[in-house]
Amino acid sequence: MAGNFFSPITNIRKQYLEARERELEDAENNPHLRAALEQNKREGHKLAVYSRWVALAILGIMFPFIIPNWSATLYNEAILICFALLGWAQLKAGKVGQSKMELFLLFCDLALMTLACIIPNPFFDNNWPTPMQYRFGYFIYFFMLLAGATLAYSWRTIFAVGTWTTGLWASGVAITYYFGRHNLELATELKEALPSYPLMAAFFDPNEILLDLRVQEIILFLIVAGILALNGWRNNHLVLQQARIARERGNLARHFPPNIVDELAGQNDPFANIRSQPVAVLFADIVGFTRMAEQGSPENVVAMLRTYHQKLEHAVFDNHGTLDKFLGDGIMATFGSPTVGPNDAANAIQCARDMVTAIDQWNIERKNNGEDPVILSVGIHYGDVILGDIGSERRLEFATLGDTVNVASRLESLTRKLHTQVIISNAVVESQEATSPDKGATLLLGFQPDGKQSVRGRETGIDIWKLDHAA
Repeated sequence: MAGNFFSPITNIRKQYLEARERELEDAENNPHLRAALEQNKREGHKLAVYSRWVALAILGIMFPFIIPNWSATLYNEAILICFALLGWAQLKAGKVGQSKMELFLLFCDLALMTLACIIPNPFFDNNWPTPMQYRFGYFIYFFMLLAGATLAYSWRTIFAVGTWTTGLWASGVAITYYFGRHNLELATELKEALPSYPLMAAFFDPNEILLDLRVQEIILFLIVAGILALNGWRNNHLVLQQARIARERGNLARHFPPNIVDELAGQNDPFANIRSQPVAVLFADIVGFTRMAEQGSPENVVAMLRTYHQKLEHAVFDNHGTLDKFLGDGIMATFGSPTVGPNDAANAIQCARDMVTAIDQWNIERKNNGEDPVILSVGIHYGDVILGDIGSERRLEFATLGDTVNVASRLESLTRKLHTQVIISNAVVESQEATSPDKGATLLLGFQPDGKQSVRGRETGIDIWKLDHAA
């Protein structure tokens, strides 16, 4: 029977520990999540300490008006200073995850509050019974500590504040009852003065702790702590959810321009359906990169690639493209995925022109620094592709597949044979003329048709246009 009675409590404790472990594990493995938790904890701690100091300052101003004895007032002011120092120490010790020092300082907070409530001010000239301390309603000051804890601590710690306060307050009541100062003569006189009202005599008896009121205080405090802990649990889940959203947006921002990221972030699952649609596919590569990698130091090669990728990335995003992937010294970009646009082919051509311009300007800097120039090659094809997630459940990747992708890659390789930097298929030009006829004169400036070229892997040739770099 006992086992069945306690089984719900055991299950709750098990679920609590499992949830706590999951949160800590997520924080360790997810840098976005850990950063969000650290920022939330840091901001909450600062707000809690500053709020504490403001509250203590208000109490410090109030005490001289309600306590006529200056010595007694200074005693209370010294206690306020101790609370202020404890708050500062908690701010310094605060961190994400379990901190024994932080919990110890929080316990010291509650212990100091308990002692301040049950121990009479030594500078008051009175010899009243110790239980009289409970008549002044000092317990309400615990709510100030609880409110501050909700700003800085997790829902688990907030609930711990409730249980610790219960234990400390109950211990204080027991100590006062057994070891406090009592005046039995006053109790006798009250009973004699109110013989017909024994309950009233007991209520006004300064030796009475009024246990029923003390129990009410503890129960109400636990209820409030539980409600605040529940709200903290909800807020914690909101922080986790926002961190996951930030991570997802960060992943999207690696591939898509900001305007596309905003659009995709507003959709539940933009990549769920496998589909086919017309897309302009662009491949860009460095001619002779193998030789550059062999002759340069690893640090210089990596630094060069980072700058190179950055310049190409800007060209892609500035022209509303999607950065599909980095391919060592090359990139693959698409225009028209995940959503088809009215100027995809034109954007792809303009992107290629911007890439050539950016690399030419960069080569001027490299020449002035005594470095070899970077020779860019670009190939673009337009046609239907397959879009969708591929891979296993452990690692999914949004992919662009199909003959259009293969042809674009082959056209990029063909630039070396035809001694040009950019080759575009006639399909790209036809799509551009159909969707953006007014831009053709500018976009195709310097491009010349070069007939049908054989492409590896295809039985029929591809009509192409190549860029005269002198243009």
